Amino acid sequence: MAARPRTEAAVPASAVRAPGAGLRPSERDEIRRRLGRDPTAAELGMFDVMWSEHCAYKHSRAVLERLPARGPGLLRGPGENAGAVSVGAGWAAVFKMESHNHPSAVAPYHGAATGVGGIIRDILAMGARPIALLDSLRFGPPDDPGVARTIQGVVAGIAGYGNSIGVPTVGGELACAPCYRRNPLVNVACLGLVREDRIATARAAGPGNAVVYLGARTGRDGMHGAAFASAGLAGEAADRSAVQMGDPFAGKLLIEATLQALATGAVVALQDLGAAGLTCALSEMAARGGVGMDVDLGIVPRREDGMTPEEVLLSESQERMLLVVRAGREAEIRRIAGRWGLAAAVIGAITDDRLLVIRDGDDVVTRLDPRHLTDAPSYAPDAVEPAYLAALRGFDPAGLAPAVAEDALVALLRSPGVASKRWVYRQYDHMIQTNTVVPPGADAAVLRIREAAPRGVALTVDGNGRSCYLDPYVGGVLAVLEAAQNLACVGASPAAVTDCLNFASPERPDVFWTFRRAVDGIAHACEALDVPVVGGNVSFYNEAGEGIYPTPVVAMLGRLDDVRRHAGVGWTREGDLIALVGCERGWLDGSEYLAAVHGITAGRLREPDVSAVVRAIRCVREAVAAGVVSSAHDCSEGGIAVALAECSLAGGLGARVVLDAADERRPDEILFGEQVGRIVVSLRPGALGALGDLARRFAVPLKVIGSVGGGRLVVGAGVAPSRAGATAPGSAGPWLDVDLATLAAASDMEERPA
Repeated sequence: MAARPRTEAAVPASAVRAPGAGLRPSERDEIRRRLGRDPTAAELGMFDVMWSEHCAYKHSRAVLERLPARGPGLLRGPGENAGAVSVGAGWAAVFKMESHNHPSAVAPYHGAATGVGGIIRDILAMGARPIALLDSLRFGPPDDPGVARTIQGVVAGIAGYGNSIGVPTVGGELACAPCYRRNPLVNVACLGLVREDRIATARAAGPGNAVVYLGARTGRDGMHGAAFASAGLAGEAADRSAVQMGDPFAGKLLIEATLQALATGAVVALQDLGAAGLTCALSEMAARGGVGMDVDLGIVPRREDGMTPEEVLLSESQERMLLVVRAGREAEIRRIAGRWGLAAAVIGAITDDRLLVIRDGDDVVTRLDPRHLTDAPSYAPDAVEPAYLAALRGFDPAGLAPAVAEDALVALLRSPGVASKRWVYRQYDHMIQTNTVVPPGADAAVLRIREAAPRGVALTVDGNGRSCYLDPYVGGVLAVLEAAQNLACVGASPAAVTDCLNFASPERPDVFWTFRRAVDGIAHACEALDVPVVGGNVSFYNEAGEGIYPTPVVAMLGRLDDVRRHAGVGWTREGDLIALVGCERGWLDGSEYLAAVHGITAGRLREPDVSAVVRAIRCVREAVAAGVVSSAHDCSEGGIAVALAECSLAGGLGARVVLDAADERRPDEILFGEQVGRIVVSLRPGALGALGDLARRFAVPLKVIGSVGGGRLVVGAGVAPSRAGATAPGSAGPWLDVDLATLAAASDMEERPA
């Protein structure tokens, strides 16, 4: 179809919603054309949710085709409930990321909790047992009382659901900026494991097979949730009915019941009842399989009286699955449901006429081709480079007076994006299931695969809205490369990417331009790493008075041949050498230093040499996996000074470091400048030769910059040392000389935002 005329404004969701309220006039015309008649009120409600941005990806589908969907070990790519890649010994890792931004803005606890529940069920729908969660969070300034309440509610919701359902939250990130004040971002990724030959599908098949409802009973919560997530945030109170209410204990029972049902061999296909509820699951499963369904809503288990057929179809009540079960084996599934205390009902059957027939007893609610619902129109909005970029890129940090280095380091360690997240992850049970080898707080989490020991996987999540605001292409590249750096620091090689692309309205040409450019950047970096994007989520309309920064978030999965061969962030012993692997230089443009110390978000980002960064990543990964280095940590927000401080704090040991000032750059640029492809490692002096061999093999710069020891972080200026161990600061005196207690006090956020 043609692109939507500019005059057709999107209609915000509300609790009292007229049938089809979110549909455009042109879309209503298209529905009439497809049906050959006027749609009923129930059908308008179904099209409303299925053709919403959240379900249909109607503004993003064409752009997402640019992302690479092939790579080594890929088993399932985009198009199923989640992606899957081989991790060895016949096991597959199933991996996906989703957003729950709008619900978390309105009801932080329940919005975040049901975001966790929803992504867990996506993994379960692939036949995998969920084994780990990651979260990526964005909020406004935490000193704002309203923002502080939102932060507390979101963190408590993630903890409350994840801990109770028995899936560990093993890592994540948290950042703050004013643009997220009224529109927080709550992105959650989940990882599961399944045998490669037991990956499930959502493709309904087999005329005569039964359509079975399994799980919690249906209520009126979450009505029009998909449509609510596809419009800008408006009246808060009016939208609360769109937020689902989760029950993690029922979720745990559903995991066990579903996996037991799959083990019987009676289940042909399954899908979770998430966004758009039964409407989505029925239409998508039928359309994928090229079959029809005949379903009776009157049989659907309910927890509220008087629900209309439309309410049953559109409810997004949690902890529910839809199964296609082989004819004659329905009783097995009922017995399993009874054992776990869950509702189960045969609500219909598969037909061979490719029609979705939904009845309420004897009354027909709809009879249509399910592809009418699943094949929404696709739009190609105008894309125009934002006018603000020229002014921001013209800013030169050289015009600023340098801050006192020690004061700047303390300020950076106190900033929410850099400060310790211990107060967050100590609320998460990251050791449940006892597979966690490297817990939260490291560059990436590491988990063992018990059934394929000593193999393991690593998980990390990364994204920087400030970078994408200044240059969405470079920001997309950085998100992927920094995630790969994180994996390298624990000894893992990248295997797969899932993303969550958070943007404001795609109907604004400047926003759509940033979206397109960010996707191009992600694609370029993934191609350089030979890593497939196996799925993900696009979250548009993140605006409540003002749009958020363009915020693509990348979760990356890595493989480890031996989980015993990993490294941590902290220094491990006195006398170890400290070396910098990769790019030496960073810039202040767009840096955390400018934002946290000077209150400025501006500058021209430099596009990294992607090939050189990939070589550095592979060099460090091999060094960690071979046991050559004792610790590894990437230089990201705050530059090398913050990285050194974090290594000292994690290890409880100080360090003496010399940074090269031969080119007469400003001290603050050397200390706090940022660029991807810079990793700080520590190692025994006797291992320097082996590390040098790896650096030469990968054609990667390597420089010894200091040694571990003492109770202070001392960073001085000088010409690069000519021999290992030449680490005394230059004669002009150190730039930094800070004791560990001061650094710890600055970084420690044990008190929650209040």
